[in-house]
This record gives sequence, C-alpha cells and structure tokens, in this order.
Amino acid sequence: MKKIALTLVITVSLFSCNGVKNVNTSNIASAATLLSSLSSNSTVQQISSLFSLLDTNKDEAISSTEAIGTVSDNFSVLDTDSNSSLNLTELTGLLGLLK
Repeated sequence: MKKIALTLVITVSLFSCNGVKNVNTSNIASAATLLSSLSSNSTVQQISSLFSLLDTNKDEAISSTEAIGTVSDNFSVLDTDSNSSLNLTELTGLLGLLK
C-alpha cells in the first residue's frame, strides 16, 4: 500500500511540474530515432536537426535535463566550455565520438 501511495504522489508531483507539461514527446521520440541512426557518416545537418529536437525550451542550448542517450552519456565530454549546457558547435563534437 505504501508503494502505491508513493507512486501516486510522485506521479502527481511530476505532472504538476511545468517542465513535464511542456515536453513534446513526439520531439523526444524523433530525437531518439535520429540519435540511434547517427553513425560516423552522419552530417552536421543531422546534428543540427538533433539539436533542434533536443532543445525543448528553445533557448539555443541543450541542458543535461534535455539530453538523452549518447548525448546524455557523453555530456561532460561534449560540454567543452564547462557551462553545463551544449551549444550547436559542442553537439557537433558528437560526430567525433561516433568514429
């Protein structure tokens, strides 16, 4: 019973957060699909598309909470200026990691 109550509290809390309300799940799914298709032959245009999909709040940066998959796993490596966000140039560094 405690597990059910805790699950309900967490679920209600998550859905009351503005960040969860504003997440476009189709963008996340599209980003995940694009990310899984990236290879060493990928282009900067594909990275640019990925950037647009991941930048859910449209602030021209990807935060660690917006990052998924390989981007999240390598966030600290890609964040070359250590400002806790990725710009398009830094995300392009993902191409080097795919080789």
